[in-house]
Amino acid sequence: MADLSRRDAKLVQYLNEAYGKERELETALEAHISMTTRAPYRKRLQEHLRETKRHATEVSRRIKALGGDPEVLALPGPDALSKGAGAAVELGSRAVAAAKGPLHAIRGTGEQEKMLKNAKTEYSEEHEEIATYTAIETLASSLGDSATARLARAIRREEERMAGFLSRLIPTLTRAVVQEEVPAAERAAANGSRRSTKRATSKRASGAKRPAAKRSAAKAASGAKRRASAKKPAKRSTAAKKPASARAKGAAKATGASRAKASAGKRTKR
Repeated sequence: MADLSRRDAKLVQYLNEAYGKERELETALEAHISMTTRAPYRKRLQEHLRETKRHATEVSRRIKALGGDPEVLALPGPDALSKGAGAAVELGSRAVAAAKGPLHAIRGTGEQEKMLKNAKTEYSEEHEEIATYTAIETLASSLGDSATARLARAIRREEERMAGFLSRLIPTLTRAVVQEEVPAAERAAANGSRRSTKRATSKRASGAKRPAAKRSAAKAASGAKRRASAKKPAKRSTAAKKPASARAKGAAKATGASRAKASAGKRTKR
C-alpha cells in the first residue's frame, strides 16, 4: 500500500472498520436467513444481505480511491498494519461470525424465540453500523472529503431503514413467543385481570365526571331559558297598538257625543 497522508490514513482506518463489519455481517445474515421461517422477515433479511454485500463493495472501492487496501484494518492511529496482519484480522472477524451461526441456532426454547433473539442481535448490529457511518460521515465532512461523506450518509440511511424494520418486528415476534410457549389458560387469566382493572378504572373515572356533567347541563338549560326570554318582544297595550289616526277619530266621536248631550239638556230646560 502506498504511503498515505495522515488525513487519508485516518479516513482509510474508519472505512476499514466499516468494511470489516460489513463482511462479518454477511456471514451472520446468511446464518440467520437459514433459521428464519417467517416469510416477510426472511425476505427482508435476504434484501439486507444484498445491501450488506453492496455496502462492502462500495466501501472497498472508496478505500482504494484513497490509496488504501480494503484488506487492511488500521490500528487506532495514522500508522496502518501490514497487509498480512490486516488480512488475518479480517479472517478472524469472519471466523467469529461463522462460529456464531451454530450458537444462534440453539439459543431460545422454540422457533419463535430463536427468531426473536436473532432480531435483537441484528437490531444491535444495525445501530453499531449507524454509529460507524455517522462517524465516517462527520470525519469525511470535517476533512473535506465529500465523496466519502456522501457514501457514508447513503449507507447509514439504509441501515436506519433496516433498524426501523427490526424495531417494528421485535414486538410481533415477542407476542409470537407468548402464543407458542405460554399456555392459553395462563394467557386468558392474565388478559382477564387486565380487563377487570381497565373496567374498574373506567368506572371510577366516569363516576368522578358525572356530577360535573350534571352541573354543566343545568347551567346550559338555565342559560338557554334566559336567552329565550330575552328574545321575546315586550307586549304593547291595545291602545298603543292602534294607529294614531284611529285614536284621533275616537277622540272626535267622543267630543261630538258630549256636545250633543249638552245641547239636548239645554233644550229640555227651556
